[in-house]
Amino acid sequence: MVVSARLVISLLVQNLLAQYTGQAGIAKVGQIRNISNILMSVSSFGVFNGVVKYISQYKKNNEGLIKLFSTVYVLSGLATLIISLLMFFTADKLSIWLFFSEDYILVIQLLAVATPFIAMNRIFNAVISGISAYKIHAKIEIIWYSLASLLLLISLYYYNIDGVLLAIAITPVVQFLVLAFIFGNTLKEYIKFSQLSFKAPMLKVLLGFTLISFVATVCSNFVEINFRNLISERISENEAGIWTAMSSISKIYMQFLITIFSIYILPKYAEINFSESFKNEVKTLYKTLLPLVIAGMLLVYFLKENLILTIYNEAFIGMTVLFKWQLSADLVRFIANILSFKFLAKNQVKYFISTQLIGLITYYICGHLLINHLLVEGLVIALLLSNLLYFVLVLFIMRYDLFGKNRPI
Repeated sequence: MVVSARLVISLLVQNLLAQYTGQAGIAKVGQIRNISNILMSVSSFGVFNGVVKYISQYKKNNEGLIKLFSTVYVLSGLATLIISLLMFFTADKLSIWLFFSEDYILVIQLLAVATPFIAMNRIFNAVISGISAYKIHAKIEIIWYSLASLLLLISLYYYNIDGVLLAIAITPVVQFLVLAFIFGNTLKEYIKFSQLSFKAPMLKVLLGFTLISFVATVCSNFVEINFRNLISERISENEAGIWTAMSSISKIYMQFLITIFSIYILPKYAEINFSESFKNEVKTLYKTLLPLVIAGMLLVYFLKENLILTIYNEAFIGMTVLFKWQLSADLVRFIANILSFKFLAKNQVKYFISTQLIGLITYYICGHLLINHLLVEGLVIALLLSNLLYFVLVLFIMRYDLFGKNRPI
């Protein structure tokens, strides 16, 4: 229900943004969303999955909870302080880097001020996930996302793209207020704020999650920002908007698949202890999910022009040539992720980080090479090539689990 509600609201917002701001506006919104994603990871020191894991273990262990949140308090507090000050006092440089202009210094400074709220939202949401409070999570998500979207649309109507960027910058405050109002009393049962100390007894166990988050979120968003800048410099900001719009459509339908991974696949893999059981589970997942995913992607491909005109407008029709490459890349990634989620389930940090990094580096290098010859289409082809390499690497690492004799995993 939450995913469906967010999907409908997201499509409406995307359509209105396209109507009012055009391709260049979509590109600017992409930049600010990438920065927000980076802040979400860095300000919370990337410990979201660690908090989810350990709070589920320490639900009734007050001492363990104090150790966990004292560590989170230290790590997140220091990260938030540093990143907030850095952003606030270098807002002019960041504005030029992101938007090729100093016109958006205020947006960057507002984001800097909102960074503590971004960190708290991320950590408090981890608590909600850790105690499996799905109904509360659904309620919070629908309310804050609706309010934030309403704020964005009002700002769009009165102040166009400048208002949109400012609205996105202060959205974390809206989310925090909703979260605190609905979940505040329950939160106090798990985080004893008065008992927290400036110590980090669980630093080592949480650092692995920090590294995973850094690669999966921070690096990937930096690459997106770099490519959007590259398109704007070498081609045009309008083309950067079309590339961003294609990525947005991809993220919309991939959101459903990501939900399946987190709700079912990750917990299921965590319970499996032998390669034969893992192999059978992978076969079952491919048999049940892959035909549905392929059918859905074919539907998207054949209805691509209708989708573009429904979600955006005729100015984005040049996006049609990108669909075959984007859908192919997403399909390969889906097939690979069914395997690679074992790395997360079994805390195989080095495999997760190394495969992700090699994939990102390949994407970055191929993107810079292919854009010279194939323009925006070259970037999407680069994504497909990097995902193919990622899949091959994951297969190679898991060759004994998938093709060897039964063994503990």
